[in-house]
Amino acid sequence: MFELRFMCPEALVETLSEALDALDALSVSIEDADAQTDAEQALFGEPGLPAPKEGWQRSRVIALFADEALAIEAKRLLKAQDFFDGCDVLGLAPVAEQDWVRLTQSQFAPVDITPDFWIVPTWHEPPVGARYIIRLDPGLAFGTGTHPTTRMCLRWIAHHPVNCRVLDYGCGSGILAIGAAKFGSPAVVAVDIDLAAVQSAQLNAQANAVTLDVGLPERAKGLFGVVLANILATPLKVLAPLLCSHVEPGGQLILAGILERQTQELIEAYAPYCTLQVADTQEGWVLMTARI
Repeated sequence: MFELRFMCPEALVETLSEALDALDALSVSIEDADAQTDAEQALFGEPGLPAPKEGWQRSRVIALFADEALAIEAKRLLKAQDFFDGCDVLGLAPVAEQDWVRLTQSQFAPVDITPDFWIVPTWHEPPVGARYIIRLDPGLAFGTGTHPTTRMCLRWIAHHPVNCRVLDYGCGSGILAIGAAKFGSPAVVAVDIDLAAVQSAQLNAQANAVTLDVGLPERAKGLFGVVLANILATPLKVLAPLLCSHVEPGGQLILAGILERQTQELIEAYAPYCTLQVADTQEGWVLMTARI
């Protein structure tokens, strides 16, 4: 592989990145060219939301190409474009061969939910003392246990009896549903609007030797002792009457995907049906619960 590097002003970062993608770059990454200097700029968005800008005032754009000929041709074509004024080519160099699978795997360690409850990638041995284990690999799995909202939901499951029928609404990878099954639920229904997520949840349930009833949202029928929904604040507000209608009398509603600043919005949206309270917080996110 070969690495083609550019210096690019903030206004052209998105245009240059899209052009590189169209020219068959394997990947495009963007760095602050002034990092580790007095001119370094922070560029962060709200938790879970995109950064407020595409790049820094002086961005270093790095594109990987499969071979040198493709990189040279991309450089030639880009320099001929009108939009390239203001950009500079910093260099073209070969990239040392690496075991990318092993390198990627080394970045993902087991995730602790409680001292005896862990999310463990398939290439790791379970930690000593782990009594409850969910095997789940990072990647295109719609939620793998590293995000604070997922961890708070799993922590709630671990600390509360779930020996009842459970609904995981917006199940993604099925991680919360699997957690509920591991902690004693005799029947878990997991639903999602995304067919790829449904398939992912089915495969993950098989890999963890648990039985889930997985499908599209219409599969959620009847009442449940626990209803879990780890989505985002806006759809949670829209779904308030539906989610509450699935909680049996005396049952519990568990909501996540909510920023701390959105707490009052959710309390007001659910006020006609139940009284939501903050049960946990982590890294700017909250877990909200209610007993119906």
